[in-house]
Amino acid sequence: MDIKELRKKDIKELQKILATDRAKLRESKFSSSNKQLKNIRQIRVLKKQIAKILTVINELKGAEKK
Repeated sequence: MDIKELRKKDIKELQKILATDRAKLRESKFSSSNKQLKNIRQIRVLKKQIAKILTVINELKGAEKK
């Protein structure tokens, strides 16, 4: 997902996406350690996606405080 698409969503939707991405990351790490994951780059992509979501959530929380 692009950062522009993430900024259009509200905090609850972002938290749901964050939870699913974290679950995917956990599964990918387990698969990688068992040599079952063929696309290792998927872990890096998921980490970046999680970072984007957390950034947008923090921006929205900062905007609410002001």
